[in-house]
Amino acid sequence: MSDERRIPFRLVELFSRWSAWMIIGIFAILRLAGIELNISAQITIALIALLIGIPHGAIDHLISIPSRPRSRFALYIGVYVAIALVAGWMIATWNVLGFQLIVIMSSLHFGYGDAAYRNEWREVIGREKSSWRMETLYAIPAGFVPVLLPLTDPHSGDALHRIHPALQDWASGHEQALRITTLLLAGIAVVILLQRWSFAFAIDLVLLTTLALIAPPLIAFATYFGTWHATRHTARLTIKLPSAKKFAENGHGVKAVWAAIYPGLYAVVGTALIASGLMLFDRSGFSSGLLWSTLVIVWALTVPHMLTTSRFDLRAIRN
Repeated sequence: MSDERRIPFRLVELFSRWSAWMIIGIFAILRLAGIELNISAQITIALIALLIGIPHGAIDHLISIPSRPRSRFALYIGVYVAIALVAGWMIATWNVLGFQLIVIMSSLHFGYGDAAYRNEWREVIGREKSSWRMETLYAIPAGFVPVLLPLTDPHSGDALHRIHPALQDWASGHEQALRITTLLLAGIAVVILLQRWSFAFAIDLVLLTTLALIAPPLIAFATYFGTWHATRHTARLTIKLPSAKKFAENGHGVKAVWAAIYPGLYAVVGTALIASGLMLFDRSGFSSGLLWSTLVIVWALTVPHMLTTSRFDLRAIRN
C-alpha cells in the first residue's frame, strides 16, 4: 500500500525539478543570446505563477479541523479570515515593515514546509525520517534562497519599484550582505549534506540556488512558489485529504494530486476578483496595479496558512 501512496510524491518531485530546470535552461539561453524580457512580461509571468500556487493553501480548513461541530468549524474559519484581513491591512498600510516581516515568516515557512515534505514521503514508504538537525540544515537555506536571492538581485530594483515604490529600499542598503550570507549558508549546507549522503536535499538546494541566480528575480520566485513549494505541499495533502488519500492508495497518483488541488481553485478566482477590486477602488493603497494587490492577498493568506501548517511541519520534522 505504501508503494502506491508515494506516487504523488514522486510525480510532484519530477514536476518541481523539471519546471526549475526548464526555467533555468530558457533564461540561460536568453542570456547567452543577449535577450532580456521587459519588466511587463516578467510581471505577467509572475502573476500567472502566483495564481497557480494559490490553491495549495486554500484548503487548510479541510485538513486542520473536522466540519463537525459546525460551531467549531465556523470559529476556525472566522479566526483564519480575521488574521488574514489584519495581516493584509498591515502590509498595505506599513508597506516596508509588513514586507520585511513577510520575508522572514515566508522564508521559514517555505524551508520547513519543504523539509517536512521529504520526511512525510520517507514516512509513507516506511523509511526512517531525517533528524531535525538535518531538516534544519536544509530548511534555513532552502527557505531563504528563493526569497532573498531574487530580492537582493541587482536587477530587482525596477521590479520592486513597479510592484510598489516603497519596497525598492526594503533592505536599507544591506542587500549585498544578505545576498552573500544566503549564498554562504547554501554552500555550507550543500557540502555538509553531501558528506552526510543526503543527496536529495543537496540536489534541491543546488537547483534552487541556480534558479535564483539565472532567472529574473520575479520569475525565479514565482517559479519556486507556483511549481515547487505549492506542488510539494499539495503532495503532502494527498496523505491528509480523504478523497486524495483514497486515489493515492489505489495507485492513481495524478487523480490524487488533482483531488488536492481542485477544492482550492475557488481561491484563485476569489484572489483575482478581490485583487482587481482593490486595484480599482483603493488606488492609494494599491496604486501599483494588479500584481501588488495580488501579492498583498497572497502574503496576508500566508500568515494564517503558516500558523495552520506549522503543527504539521513540526510533527513531520520531529523524530
